[in-house]
Amino acid sequence: RELHLVYQPLVDLASGHTVAIEALLRWQHADGRCTSPERFMPVAEQTGLIGPLGDWALRSALQELARLRQAGYLQLRLAVNVSALQLLQPGFAQEVRMALQEANVPPALLELEITESVAMSDPVHAQAILSQLQGLGVGLAIDDFGTGFSSLAYLERLPVDRLKIDRAFIHERHGAMAEERIAPMIVNLGHALGLKVVAEGVENETQLNWLRSLACDEGQGYWFSPPLPPDELLGWLARHTGGPGQAPSHML
Repeated sequence: RELHLVYQPLVDLASGHTVAIEALLRWQHADGRCTSPERFMPVAEQTGLIGPLGDWALRSALQELARLRQAGYLQLRLAVNVSALQLLQPGFAQEVRMALQEANVPPALLELEITESVAMSDPVHAQAILSQLQGLGVGLAIDDFGTGFSSLAYLERLPVDRLKIDRAFIHERHGAMAEERIAPMIVNLGHALGLKVVAEGVENETQLNWLRSLACDEGQGYWFSPPLPPDELLGWLARHTGGPGQAPSHML
């Protein structure tokens, strides 16, 4: 029972509204030490535990969203990461449908994030499963975009709603001209495909203003908030949105 979820807010860069939270898995040992997801997630995949672990994370995150909805935050979107093995396992769309029903959460408020490499590893199979999820009314996003290899022909066919710019293209923009050019290209590509674009790893006001100048849609990172445990999340939303359904009064 050392695994737990934390939640990081996502902010609309034009309006300043907090529009979503992303569920992130953490492992903190009894002695206070933490093990990085980069270490334990590959082990979960290799051992086959990623299926039950992913199912637990999805259901737990949806239950937390249900609690936030009871507190009056009715429009918050919930983003949950999905691994390749989890996405491609038989009956995954049915499991998502059941989890939504158990939590009594509208499907449109759930957004599943898959990495670019997952989408392109078996694009025909992935497209079929993503279409099933889309049929449920669930949102879909490509995470860490720009770090893998995409066929634009397949990308255009995937029923996704958002591209998330990898944090590397935000952090490295100062003194790294190649990276500085990539983020604008991703924003333009996403908009040309009719998608919203989210920037990960926003850590200062300079990055925020740059992304706003690019017309990037949403931002996520420590400039807004670190990932928060559930008992701190509700307080953060109250302080930075002025209450349920209100606009925030903070960094923007």
